[in-house]
Formats: sequence, structure tokens, C-alpha cells
Amino acid sequence: MKKFIILLLLLFVGQIQGQATLASIFSDNMVLQRQAKIPIWGWATSQEKITVLLHNQQKSTTADQSGKWIVYLDSEDAGGPFVLTIKAKNSLQINNVLIGDVWICSGQSNMEWIVGQADDAEEEIASANYPNIRHIKIPKDINSLPNSKFAKTSWEVCSPKTVENFTAVGYYYAKELNKNLHIPIGLINASWGGTNIETWISKEGFEADAEFNEIIQAMPKINIDSLLQLKIESTKRQIETIQNAPINPKQATSFSQFNFDDTNWPEMQQPGAWEAQQLGNLDGIVWLRKYFTLKKVNGPITLEIPAIDDNDVTFVNGIKIGETNGWDKKRVYQIPITILKKGQNSIAIRVEDNGGGGGIHGLENDLKIVQNKTVIPLNGKWKFQVESIKDNLNENDFPSLCYNAMIQPLVPFAFKGVIWYQGESNAARAFQYRKAFPLLIQDWRQKWQIDFPFYFVQLASFSTPGNSNEGCEWAELREAQSQTLSLHNTGMVVTTDIGNPTDIHPRNKKMVGHRLSTIALHNLYQNNMTCSGPVFLSFQKNEKELIISFNSIGEGLSTTNDFGFVNGFEVAGENQIFYTAKALIKENKIIVSCPEVSNPIAVRFGWKGDASHCNLFNAEGFPAVPFRTDDWKTITKSEKYKIVIN
Repeated sequence: MKKFIILLLLLFVGQIQGQATLASIFSDNMVLQRQAKIPIWGWATSQEKITVLLHNQQKSTTADQSGKWIVYLDSEDAGGPFVLTIKAKNSLQINNVLIGDVWICSGQSNMEWIVGQADDAEEEIASANYPNIRHIKIPKDINSLPNSKFAKTSWEVCSPKTVENFTAVGYYYAKELNKNLHIPIGLINASWGGTNIETWISKEGFEADAEFNEIIQAMPKINIDSLLQLKIESTKRQIETIQNAPINPKQATSFSQFNFDDTNWPEMQQPGAWEAQQLGNLDGIVWLRKYFTLKKVNGPITLEIPAIDDNDVTFVNGIKIGETNGWDKKRVYQIPITILKKGQNSIAIRVEDNGGGGGIHGLENDLKIVQNKTVIPLNGKWKFQVESIKDNLNENDFPSLCYNAMIQPLVPFAFKGVIWYQGESNAARAFQYRKAFPLLIQDWRQKWQIDFPFYFVQLASFSTPGNSNEGCEWAELREAQSQTLSLHNTGMVVTTDIGNPTDIHPRNKKMVGHRLSTIALHNLYQNNMTCSGPVFLSFQKNEKELIISFNSIGEGLSTTNDFGFVNGFEVAGENQIFYTAKALIKENKIIVSCPEVSNPIAVRFGWKGDASHCNLFNAEGFPAVPFRTDDWKTITKSEKYKIVIN
């Protein structure tokens, strides 16, 4: 009897394993691409006959030796709902399928940012009855080798019950397209906050470029577990070299104490992500220590920290004063007067970073002690020591990790185009982004063998270090994004006017989606409309003035200043020192001059992280694209992407 039961179980398992399955992207409520061949694929028993039915179509194929099968249905016009049926030894049915335009929404956190976190979320969610807009979120995952599937997920119909967790940029984009085109719109949301561009490019994509091919050859062809072990060993050696001491979690119990001797600890700048400093791409627990001096002990007294990525436990003179979980939360900790001393006092912060940026971040002036009305700045050098390393792989640890797990499983699903919002994590390597960003676009187009539209968002305004005379990573990254427009079938949205200088995640996603949609409607759907702000064309010199001409001026140049002054322009002479310029609109050109520069030979516009002061637009309300006419002081040119495995 026991043998008989075991035999039945084996037969049942074998039957389950032999059942036909569909690729992960297929589920109820999905959108299939109109006016294009429609690939439907999955797996079955080798040589099993598969029949696919949709609308008025029926096509058959046979699974290959590995069990994979694929059918290309003929193109369909927009419509539905339909039922997609797969018949094999078993049958599969996908219900409520629409035919329309499908867009991949990818990038980092500003694309991942959901409707529920955007401006006017409550009002927008309440009115979001758009059953012809559908959304699927690809699960966040990584792999060292290409995946064929991703974890279980499903398409959702847009409604007040579901829209809160849609990508906000994608949702507002889809809403505009649906309104103007009257067709279903599908959104494939493959985004991940904090990711750099290199994790989204395939190994074959890197190999197609001479510079990156040399880098990618250092990537071992091993499974994810082996790669993790290599990473841990390499990171441990790197950290112990930096701090000239072994990583010792047991000793860390004394790091909070006032009299702990941190003389030999290395230092890092705070605020500032440690990824851009000695620690590099570390995920783990790091202690930060600093001393501050009080002339007298009286209160109230608080410690203010703009934000810590991700979690912290904070001590003053060895006494815990607070803890917070959340990378974007401001910390304001009351310090009991009873634990303070006249003279020197210690701060120790135990920072836990689970991925992406690590350490204190935000504006320098927001990191401080406030005693009554006296401010004691805390920005600058902090001592640090690593307590432990996370035993997991970060999505940015190696190239292609997100591509392998989140993009490769989509190939060859048919779609219309891509909208992309990413770049913040690549600012330190902005010059190399000139190659990396076009490489990603070409890589994905090669994978699908289609020259699809690729529309992207330029970095918004944010208070980052640097200017024209010091150099500025964010300005250089924007320049790299602008240069990517030289690729065919691309478009760029400028967002310097709708960013938030104190928040790397501006909440006005509605305007971002709107501006993306105007590019698509004009370039792709043949609706003649203005879709860009003024773009630098040329300049002429007239004695001490420069006369600047622009393309894409629409109905004419405009400024938000009541007196006609245009902010954001700088000029320099042969000494390459830039000064703020006076700028005015005259006959749809900009006239700039500066008393400090008698012989101007170069002009820049919006060349800083926080370019929100720039107020040059066209009459249709699109902001001018930041630019420079020189190639001086490029501070990121030597910063290159590296794979570190020792």
C-alpha cells in the first residue's frame, strides 16, 4: 500500500512538472501591444504541441528540446477585453486582456515613487477610475546570470483601490496618453530606488563597448551565492585596510562611550553618502563619532540630523538619546541636560544601511546642535568604524544584476517604448554616463531588435555641492543626459523648475508625466505640439555682451520675473572664472553681460545642482535646458566604474 501511494505521488509530481506554463509577464488584466507581432511564450514538456488562441486567432507550435515554446500572433488593433487561451496537455486562460500601447517604466527611486507619495495623492486616488490603464510591478530582484522568470506578480486595473502603488510618473504619463489617444495603456514598472545605470545593462551590452568590455571581463561567471561570498571576502579586506583594524562586532559595544579612544579611526565627510567616500558600496553597520564643545550647560538642547540612510541609534556621552528607522526621516533628539558636560561631549551614531546610500545625508547646515538659540555646526569630518558587513548582495555591487533578474525575463514581450528616470546614483561618474546611458538604450534595443522610443527625465533641482568654478557632478550628469539626445528616437524632460532643493524626490510627478506625454504625443503619435523648452543653439559676441540664440522657443522666450530679468546665466573670460551675468530677453534672444568680465568667451546656464533659480522658459511653459559653451573643469572625467573582486 505504501509503495502504491508513493507511485501515485511520483506520477502526480511528474504530471505537475510536465504542465505547460506561461512566462511571468502574462496574467489576468494585462495589456498586449497593438499593431505589432505579439509573442506568447512559456515552457512545457519537450515536443509537446501548444495552441494559442486570442480574439479571432489560433496558432500552434511545438516545445523545443529544452521545453521552451513561443508563438507570434498577428498584430491586433486596440481593443478588448479578450481571453488568451493556451492549450496543451493542460489548458491556461488569461482573462480581461486588452490590446493597446505598453510602456516599460524603469530607473531608480523617482520612477519607483508611487502615486500615494506624490502631490495631491488623496484627491488623485479618489478619482482614479481608469479601467483601460493597467500596471504591473516587476519584483525587485538580482541575479548574476540571466533569469528566464521573475517572482509571482500580476497586472492590476487602475482604480481607487489599486492606483496608490502605481509608479506616479508612469501613471500620470499613461493618464495623458489614454485621454488623448483613447486606447488602453499598459505600464511595466521595472524600477528600483538607488540603483546605478550599470546594474541595468546586460553583459552583452557592456561587451559591445571597448571601454566597458575591459571592465566586464572582471565579472566572474558564477551563481549568485558564489558571487555573494566573493563580495563579502573582498569587502572585508577592503574595510580592514581602510580602518587599519579588523572588523570586530564584540568591540563595538564600547563605541558609544564618551572615553572610547577613537584616535586611530579614519574620517569621512558628513553629511555625505559613504558610497562616494572611502567605504564605497558598503551595506552594513557603521559607527560615526564626533565631539562638540559646550561653553555652559543649560537648555533646552537638541541634536538635529537632516536624515540618515537607513536606521540609527544615537548616543551622547554614552547615553542613548534616540533611534529612528527610515532613510528619509529627519531626526530631532532632545538631549537631557543631566548627561552633558561643560567642555567636550561626544556623539556616537550607530548607522545601519541595508542598501543604496549610507550615512548622514541632507544639507550641511541642518546637521547641528541647537542650544537655546545658539547653533553648533556638526558638518565636517566624523570618525568612523565598521561594526559588520551585511551578508547580502547589493543591487549595485556588480554590473547587470537588475538587468538579469528584472529585464531579461521580459524579452521578447512586445511593447511601445520606454520611459526612464535615473541618474542620481551615477552623478559621481557623470562623465562616463555619456557612454553608459546611450549604451543602455542601445543594449535594450538590441535585445528586442527594435528601435523603440526612449524618453527620459533629466535630473531635477537638488542642493548638491559644486558650481561653475568648483565643478559640479549634477550639472555634468545633466549634460551627459542632454548629449544622449543625439541617439535616434529619444526625448528628454527638463525638471529644474519642479524639483525640491531639499528633497531628492520631488513630489510633483504629475508635471513630469505630463511633459513626458507631450514628447510622446508630438514625436510618436503625430500630435503637433510644443514638447520642449529652449535649447541652446549658438552665441555671438557684441563687444562686452553675448547674444544667445535658442531652438525650441515655441511662441517665444519668456521669464517669470516681472521685470524681465533672467536668472541662471554666468560668463567667463580667458581666466576661466565664472561670474553671475545680467541677462535679458530681446527679440527672442538672450543678451548677457557682466561688469567683472570685459571679454566674455564662455557662457553657462543652470550649471549647479539646485538650478531652481533659473527662470527662462518658452511661452508654453517649458523650462530651458541647462548648458555650457565650454569644456573646462570637468571634475568627474577620471571617475570610472569598477568591478572590485580581490
